[in-house]
Amino acid sequence: MHEIVNVEQAAAWDGDEGAGWAANWEHYDRSLQSYRGPILTAAAITDGERVLDVGCGNGQSTRDMATATPSGSVLGVDLSSQMLAKGRELTEAAGLRNVEYVQADAQVHRFGDGTFDLAMSRFGSMFFADKVAAFANIARALRPGGRLLLVVWQSIAVNEQFRTMSETLSAGRDLPKPPPTAPSPFAFADPELGRGWLTDAGFSDIKHEPVTGDFYFGANAAEALAFACQTSVARGLLGGLDDATKETALAALHDAMRSHETSDGVLFKSATWFITAHKR
Repeated sequence: MHEIVNVEQAAAWDGDEGAGWAANWEHYDRSLQSYRGPILTAAAITDGERVLDVGCGNGQSTRDMATATPSGSVLGVDLSSQMLAKGRELTEAAGLRNVEYVQADAQVHRFGDGTFDLAMSRFGSMFFADKVAAFANIARALRPGGRLLLVVWQSIAVNEQFRTMSETLSAGRDLPKPPPTAPSPFAFADPELGRGWLTDAGFSDIKHEPVTGDFYFGANAAEALAFACQTSVARGLLGGLDDATKETALAALHDAMRSHETSDGVLFKSATWFITAHKR
């Protein structure tokens, strides 16, 4: 791996967390399926463009971008060796030849100045330790006027999937919340914070578009509960509970999953920001 400064996140994503995402890649991709089309539309890629996919994970967004620019190229970057291996496997199976994957910390990796037309991230940009430094580094990798697209979660209050897990698995505890600037799924929930970081990093014309979709947990309540329980959110919430309280909390979460069963599976309402900007 190249130079790493985001040490805590690297330990998680190149460890058990990344291994879990690689093993369950189909389910994770299915959970975010409602955003796949809107992301491609927002990226507005034209053939021949060069794209940087930050926090590419198992590479679904990387492959989608590569398909959109067959005579261009896409570089997928992630901290997780396990997910990158899965991405390479799936990319080869898809017959794509314009994709490269690199295990690196995008906060400090030397991409080459002015290399890319578009830098994008699907739910990966929230976990930088130093967001201004990270996005300044990404800005250097963009050509003058190059585009940025970030897909990030809005607050937990409007993300039913996270709110439900938190309410049921906290079991009445008043749990501490991470500081708003810390790496977390909701680091970009406040548009003013995000706008400030990106402005300081060298971006302009910063826009936040609210985009909502369904978050898919599973085909039925039992499958949805099993999927939820292996996520880092659930593991963290369950970690401090005794056996009896844990059983009660899991029963409450199962009930919530059952109440959200539809003919298309267990669906919860979710909300994102699609953040767009240009390099100054």
